[in-house]
Amino acid sequence: MSEPIWKKGGQGEGPGAAVMRFLAGEDVVLDRQLIRFDIRASQAHVNGLARIGLLSADEAEVLVAGLAKIDEQLVSGERVLDERFEDGHSALETWLTEQLGPLGGKVHTGRSRNDQVAVALRLYMKDRLAALRAVCTEVAKVLLQRAKAEGELPMPGYTHLQRAMPMSVGLWQAGHAEAFIDNAELAALTHRWLDASPLGTASGFGVNLPLAREAVAEELDFARLVVNPQYAQNSRGKVELQALGALAAATMDVRRLAWDLSLFTTSEFDFVRLPDGWCTGSSLMPNKRNPDVVELLRAAHGVVAGARVELESVLSLPSGYQRDLQATKPPLLRAFESGLQALALVPDLIGAIEWNETAMRAAISPDMFATDLSVDLAREGVPFREAYREVGMRLKDITADDVVASLENRVSPGACGALSLDLLAERLSAIEEI
Repeated sequence: MSEPIWKKGGQGEGPGAAVMRFLAGEDVVLDRQLIRFDIRASQAHVNGLARIGLLSADEAEVLVAGLAKIDEQLVSGERVLDERFEDGHSALETWLTEQLGPLGGKVHTGRSRNDQVAVALRLYMKDRLAALRAVCTEVAKVLLQRAKAEGELPMPGYTHLQRAMPMSVGLWQAGHAEAFIDNAELAALTHRWLDASPLGTASGFGVNLPLAREAVAEELDFARLVVNPQYAQNSRGKVELQALGALAAATMDVRRLAWDLSLFTTSEFDFVRLPDGWCTGSSLMPNKRNPDVVELLRAAHGVVAGARVELESVLSLPSGYQRDLQATKPPLLRAFESGLQALALVPDLIGAIEWNETAMRAAISPDMFATDLSVDLAREGVPFREAYREVGMRLKDITADDVVASLENRVSPGACGALSLDLLAERLSAIEEI
């Protein structure tokens, strides 16, 4: 590992290799996902230092260009963040100094690694929450498109995994669509909630420089500042937890949707067929056709839920920066990488579903219209509880003739009609404009 940037003379040898490896943890590997955000924030910080006269315009231009060159090298693979460095922040300063000499050492003026990582993480979360909103929006769009095109297909509705009342494919699709509209809105609201720049608060106490915090925040496209330096550190973990909450809402709904598809694709239900591109086979049984993608989508929420528990367990801390906060990065990055990878598959999966109308119609038995018949009697003036008991006593006698007139009403309820689909589409459009 290279010489730590915090190494000072006259303090002895400092920690040994084993201790340094423990202190660094996964930072170098994790910072590969954060370093480009760190570069962007460093460029804005340099421009801020030039604004207050601590760097000349020429110095700032050279530093910004040097950071841009490092960014290009990282993208191309010419430069790699590896175990020679304690973390990405140390690597950036080292690379700049190697490239530009003593000028490279000026990049850290007026900041700490504490506000450096805090701003990189907020930029990362804004980016990932934007991606989360986009994919949730796409899932909702595909579901609404299919509901509009084939929403009249009848299918059984279930409670307690038992047949309950007839419903329609459109009702099922629009129900999941509304969930993802909620998820898109939650991602947007969370994005807005954490859209504040902590850069310039240093290690939690500010610095004795008139830093151009507002201008730097504007350059980084933050809506506002984290005003109090102490809170810039106390908010670490708290904002990550909220971002994971928005992600968890989406993966939880993916789990429910995947569970439905897991059931519908069984031969016992036979409501849905997935194309071969979404299935695998057994290494032993030639007859098997396994919906592994759907099953792993069910499991995706577990990674996010586990990350939230892991992160929350770290946050029993006093005010100010504590090194424990380093342990909030792994669960955050792991969860977003895994969760967004899973969510990205969902729009195409929904688009690939093939419905078996014959099987779904055959699964709707006359007794499932018992509620409709009870409501029909109530409409005629019979108290509903009496109607309920009367119909309940003759469930076995209900025939298709009794309910033939109710069929179209049951499979085309207002909840999935054209007006309702339009309302959901309007809400989705409004969320896209937030």
